[in-house]
Amino acid sequence: MIQDIAPKKFYNPICFDTITAKDKVVLFDERSVLIQRNDQNELIIPSFCELKEQKEEKFQYAFSIDQTRYFIKKAEYMQEKEQVEGYGYEALSTIRQLISKEICFAVMSAWHLAGWYRDNRFCGRCATTTIHSQKERMLYCPGCGNMIYPKIAPAVIIGVVDRDRLLLSKYAGREYKKYALLAGFTEFGETAEETVAREVFEEVGLHIGKPKYYKSQPWGIDSNILYGFFVSLKGEAKISLDPNELSLAEWHERGKIPAADDGISLTREMIGFFEDKERFETWFFD
Repeated sequence: MIQDIAPKKFYNPICFDTITAKDKVVLFDERSVLIQRNDQNELIIPSFCELKEQKEEKFQYAFSIDQTRYFIKKAEYMQEKEQVEGYGYEALSTIRQLISKEICFAVMSAWHLAGWYRDNRFCGRCATTTIHSQKERMLYCPGCGNMIYPKIAPAVIIGVVDRDRLLLSKYAGREYKKYALLAGFTEFGETAEETVAREVFEEVGLHIGKPKYYKSQPWGIDSNILYGFFVSLKGEAKISLDPNELSLAEWHERGKIPAADDGISLTREMIGFFEDKERFETWFFD
């Protein structure tokens, strides 16, 4: 998946070092990122030395991957659009490829942090300008003491199984048009397992058994932590589609599923896992 960048390692503790010439800068314009593709279609993020106006005070440290440090614009400068020769802005939704997994993960993580800083410049309780803690990744309000940590929204990915069939869907009214598994956000006061049952019934009208946890994934584009579950159908397999959430939902037999593991998303890894019948059934029915 996108976070699986081993043997390289992701470091996210807070740091207040000043940006240097070789450090990478992840620059956004709305939901687009400044990127370059070389002749091999590899993605490249610009270094600070490539910017026309190299103003150190505009940037703040985000994280490191091994020895490479990544910086983002401070919230008060995010509206300023940078132009770098040889680079262009591409939609975040297109920055999903195996060949540059490290860069994809860096872009997604930087977007997650940049959005959090942008949305919390002022205290939501008393409107005072927030200040960054010197000890941890946390903004606090010097006026009322409100502490604000990075937004991480829990959500579930659901593989609904009916013997040798897997339920696939397509979202309604979204930019992403490919096949996916059912998914949804966990609501307050709700367990992840309860989210699974609610989302399945709301979106396709099906009853299910007890969910079995598979794996999790950070998904920074939507500030999510995704929890993957597989679950067996319980009762009739007739689908009652919620057209506000889905444009399509249908059963697909193992070996004929029109999607495969892309090495990036939890959804696609789960589909690939289901396709391996022996491995999946050994795990699922254990």
